[in-house]
Amino acid sequence: MTSPYKHCSIRLDRGKYDRVVALAAERGCTPSDLLRLAVDGFLSAGQLLSSSHRRIARISEFQQLALDIIIREQFPEYRDRIIAETDKRLEQYHGA
Repeated sequence: MTSPYKHCSIRLDRGKYDRVVALAAERGCTPSDLLRLAVDGFLSAGQLLSSSHRRIARISEFQQLALDIIIREQFPEYRDRIIAETDKRLEQYHGA
């Protein structure tokens, strides 16, 4: 019967190893179980971060679109000035 797990070795400095062993003992699991949980959490955080980035991008796009519509409809005389200032700040703060 084969195990669903693949073997992976890591090296930890003594301080980290002792902390992992102590934390595993507190939680009533093995150091391997604890490290598997840590890896699972790290990998899940990557997916969460991607979702978070998508959410931030969507909010940003919404805000930009909403402001653009408001400026075009209510303050068209300021639009060119706002775009020029945006370009100036983009160059100043981001070198683009």
